[in-house]
Parts: sequence; structure tokens; C-alpha cells
Amino acid sequence: MESTLKILFVSSEAVPYAKSGGLADVAGSLPIALTEAGMDIRIVMPLYPSTKKVMLDKTAVIEKIAVPLGDLQLAASVYMTRSTKRVPALFVHREDLFSRPALYGSRAGDYYDNLERFTFFCHAVLRVARELDFRPDIIHCHDWQTGLIPALLRGPYNDDFFKNTPVLFTIHNMGYQGVFPGHKLNLTGLKGIDFYHQEGLEYWGNISLLKSGIVYADAVNTVSPTYSQEICTREFGLGMEGILNNRKDSLSGILNGVDYEIWNPEKDKNIPRNYSIKNISGKTICKREVIKEMGLDSSLMEKPIFGMVSRLDKQKGLDLLLEILDKLMALDTGLILLGSGDPAIETALAQAAKGHPGKIGIGTGFNDPLAHRIIAGSDFFLIPSRYEPCGLTQMYALKYGTVPIVRATGGLNDTVSSYEKGMGNGFKFRGANPEELFACIKLAIEFYKNRTEWKRIVTNGMKEEFSWKKSADRYIELYRKLKSQRMITG
Repeated sequence: MESTLKILFVSSEAVPYAKSGGLADVAGSLPIALTEAGMDIRIVMPLYPSTKKVMLDKTAVIEKIAVPLGDLQLAASVYMTRSTKRVPALFVHREDLFSRPALYGSRAGDYYDNLERFTFFCHAVLRVARELDFRPDIIHCHDWQTGLIPALLRGPYNDDFFKNTPVLFTIHNMGYQGVFPGHKLNLTGLKGIDFYHQEGLEYWGNISLLKSGIVYADAVNTVSPTYSQEICTREFGLGMEGILNNRKDSLSGILNGVDYEIWNPEKDKNIPRNYSIKNISGKTICKREVIKEMGLDSSLMEKPIFGMVSRLDKQKGLDLLLEILDKLMALDTGLILLGSGDPAIETALAQAAKGHPGKIGIGTGFNDPLAHRIIAGSDFFLIPSRYEPCGLTQMYALKYGTVPIVRATGGLNDTVSSYEKGMGNGFKFRGANPEELFACIKLAIEFYKNRTEWKRIVTNGMKEEFSWKKSADRYIELYRKLKSQRMITG
């Protein structure tokens, strides 16, 4: 029997404690699957106001610890709680840095001191591990907020405690690079001459914490196999493709998983009627109820309904959808959309809803129960993203018998296969343009009209299995490989 690994799992957010996007879903679910596979895990994240509301219990494990920030030594305290699945989580508490209305910024932009906030957090993570004598076999870091940790382990924390500890750095989205002015390097605690150069933290005269993670970690991975290849190209690398190509030998992609305890039409408490692949009749009731809830015309029961739950911005392909919306409505269809984001897109959608009364229903903001009802009650699920590192909603949709229409990028390409001759679970288009999106939608509607073919597509999707267990096994395999490599190289 293989030994248990001690894993320090570092993220700036994790469900149920704090969430701004998909990172939190991964950081909340993957540790549970790893724990169930016999691993010994400590999640570490900042203590935000939202965290305090959901902590099941709260124990102060460190009353006061000194954490460096440039020339200063600031005090922090550390609390521990356990999630419902009993994964220990440690929270770094520093009121002036983390007690903010949001995690990273406001509508006006990012917080001006994000470098200070997450530099402090990265130092605190390593000091807390030492203080609690939790000597990890692996440190698993996520996104730019933790990107300083691999560099710190090559600098001020290069000691006996962490001597045999490799770091895996996971990129959830290349669009967020943690770029800050170069003159602030002293804040990080890294000596300029050793780290501030083209092969290190330096990035066009600035410093990038994402680049730090990529350059200094033992291995880098992304959240789907296709995305790990895409980010090495100019289109998707967003300026870092050269750096990533330099690390290609230690770059991989592991698909995110789905928590089927939460996303499962057989036991979902957020939908009006449960259903399964054996008896799908409850989906009809879900469709009828979401039509009513979103104020749509009841005649749409017999027509194809397109659902979408998304951040409203260009990355998600909302501009492509807006270009074809009138033509889509002319096909005698309905659209239900939940999301918020770009004010211009929000306004355009509101105007479209007025122009097509009873056919377009728009929900704004974050409303998780409504997201479940939209996914259960729609016939199709639209994800026309320009890029999508992994995407989870298409996996949710498949389990709920809602057929995804996606652009063939990132994790969308890895999880959705175009339907043809009885095989496949959805529809894909390649080019990021409205014409290809519309052509794909029209093809999908033709299959919707053929009830035999339609039933086959739905069934194929509901049979898909994207559980976290598969992904956790892949991560454990990667952890063991990194650990054995470190033991050899020292």
C-alpha cells in the first residue's frame, strides 16, 4: 500500500469559505476527493468576512505569528476549521489586509495593495507550516495569488524544513497574471539580483506573480489537457507563451471534476422535480417551472430553450451571442440567462429582452439555486467562450440532460464531443465568430426536432462521468512523481 502524502493546499479562495469564480470550486472539492483517497491535507487561505459566516467551528491554532512584508514584521493569527467533509482548513487572519467587501477589488478595479496582501499571505503560509510542524510532501499552489511561494522556497525559505518539498503550481486562468510595478520588488522579500531578471520574476519592467509560479515551481499544470497546449500559443498564452514553452517538459493538464453530491438531478434540492437517466420526466416539470419563474411565454414548452449561466464579458463570448440574438429569436426559441459583468453587455441584454417580450428571461448577480434551475429546465446550454481553461457548467449540463453548444476550446473541447451517427454528447464550433455559432445552433435545433436522435444525445450526456475521484487520482500520481524526483535530485 502506497504511503499517505502530506499536502499543503494553498488557494486564495475555496468553497464554502469564499468564492469569486471556478478556482473556489476546485479548491473546495479537490481536497475532499484527495482526503477520501487517503491523503493528509491542510487547506490554507486568507480569512475574509465571508469565511467567518460559514465556519462550522473556529479554533485559534496560532495566536500571533510574525510575518515579513518588505522591511516590516506584521502580526497575524491563524484559525482552523473543518469543512463538512472534515478537511482541515487554516485561515490567515490580518484585519487590515483581508477584511474587505470583496476578495480582490471593487467595481472600480483591483485593490491597490494586492501585491502587499498576497505577498503577506505567501510568507504566512510557509511560516504557519513551520510553526505547526506540518512538513509537507508537496505544496500545491493555485493561481497568481500564491505564485510567490515557489520563488520564496528558492530564496529565504530554502532550508531543511522544506528541503524535500516540491511545488506544483496550477494555472486556472492565464488572463489573471498578478502584475505589479518592478520598484515594489523589495516588498516580496526576494533579493533583486537573484530574482529580478528575464528568467525570473521580471516581466516587461514589472513583476508578475503568475510568472513566478510558472518559473520556480517544480511542475506546472492547468485545468484541462487542451488548455495546457493552448497556453503555449500566442492566441492563448497572453504574452507568456514563451515562458510556458520553456517549461513544456513539466507542463500538463488535468481536467477539473464535478461534485455530484451538489450537481445531480436525482437529489438536487434546488430544482422543482428530481429526475434521472432512467426516468427523465421530471425535466419537463423543471422546464415548465423555469419558464414561469423567468416570466416567459408558456408556448415555449414545445420550443427549444437555450440556457446560459455566465460572467458577462467578451471572454465568455457574450458579444457573439448578442450579434445573433435577433436571428436566434426568429427561429422560435427562448433564452434564459443568468449572470453579471460588463455593464454594456448587461444593458444590451436588457434591451434585447424588451425587444422580445416573453422569449428572453434575464437574471442578474450570483444566484446559485437559480443556476441549478436554469440548467435543469433548459434544452440547450450555451458556452460560446473565446477561451475556457476548463469550464464546469458544461459538465453540470450534461448530467442534467441539457445539451451543450460550445466553442471547441480548453476544457470545453475535452468534455463535449460533437454528435454524429449516435455518438457524441453535444455540439461544437471552432471559430470565435457569430456565423459559426449560429450555424452550430441551427444544426442542434434540427436534431432537437428529431425526437429519437434527441433522446440519444441527452442519454449520452447523462451517462458521462466527470467525478473528482478521477482527477484526484491523476493529481496523486503527479504528486508522487514530483516527490520521487525531488528525493533523487535533492
